[in-house]
Amino acid sequence: MKTITKKLSVFVAAFALAVTALLVPVVPASAQSCADDTYTITNGVNCAQGEDTPATLFGGEGSIFTVVVNILLFIIGAICVIMLIWGGIRYTTSAGNSANVTAAKNTIMYAIIGLVIAFLAFAIVNWVLTSVGTAA
Repeated sequence: MKTITKKLSVFVAAFALAVTALLVPVVPASAQSCADDTYTITNGVNCAQGEDTPATLFGGEGSIFTVVVNILLFIIGAICVIMLIWGGIRYTTSAGNSANVTAAKNTIMYAIIGLVIAFLAFAIVNWVLTSVGTAA
C-alpha cells in the first residue's frame, strides 16, 4: 500500500507541475517599446514587462497575488477531483472487505470536503482581493 501511495503522490506532484507550467501565460514583449532605438532603463523595463503582465502585487483583478492564489486553488481543486476518482476506484475494487470499503468512503468524503473548502476559499479570496482593490 505504501508503494501505491508513493506512486500516487509522485503522479499528483508531476500533474500539478505540468498544470502549473501550462497555466503560466507566455507574455509577449511590447513591440512598440522594444522597437525603439533608445536604450534607456525605462524602455528595457517596459520591453521586459510586456503588455499583459500585472503591475500590482495586491488588490483587484489581474494582480500578481490574485493570479497566484487562483492557480493554487485550481491545483487544489484538481487534486480533490483526482482523489475523488481514486476513492471511487478503491470503493469498486474493495471486493466487500469492510476495512477497504470504509477507507474508500473516507477518501471520497474527505475529497468532497476538500473540494467544498477549495470552492469557498476561491470565493472568499477573490471577494477580499476585489474589495481591497476597490478600496485602495
